[in-house]
Amino acid sequence: MKTLWRPAMSLFVMLSVVTGAAYPMLVTVIAQALFPREAEGSLLTSDGTLVGSSLIGQNFTDPKFFWGRPSATGGWPNNGLASGGSNQGPLNPALLEAVQGRIAALRQADPEQLAAIPLDLVTASGSGLDPHISPAAAHFQAPRVARLRGMTVDAVQHLVAQHTEQRHWGVLGEQRVNVLELNLALEAR
Repeated sequence: MKTLWRPAMSLFVMLSVVTGAAYPMLVTVIAQALFPREAEGSLLTSDGTLVGSSLIGQNFTDPKFFWGRPSATGGWPNNGLASGGSNQGPLNPALLEAVQGRIAALRQADPEQLAAIPLDLVTASGSGLDPHISPAAAHFQAPRVARLRGMTVDAVQHLVAQHTEQRHWGVLGEQRVNVLELNLALEAR
């Protein structure tokens, strides 16, 4: 038994150093060298002030901004410490009530908009932190944003088109619009 103790502890220490320190440091150095923006959290600034990350949704409620997907995180909207869905099924009365409340808020913010509301504006994503909306959701909100900012709908639609991200490699995912980046572009105008 004593003969096994020394090799076992040596292997434990060696693997702890390799997997707990050397490998993470190597991956961090490579990430910083090849993808510095992403390695730092894809942070976005406006006039030198940090305003958020392009990877985590933000809770915009002012009607002059584009609104993102609702958040199902606990504590407060888009809480990165409480990421997760609501676990409410389609027959859950609480989900129905929440969706109806979101529909009412969208209709109240723009009573002139009579088009069907895109699903991603009234339902949360699986993580509750999704920073993107569909192009349809952005186009739905464009008349409200244009009117409240004194812009033409065409100018706002052009900004939406500029900020529409395509599918990865042309086949993975769907087209999407990063809400924070789009709102920063609106503020820069």
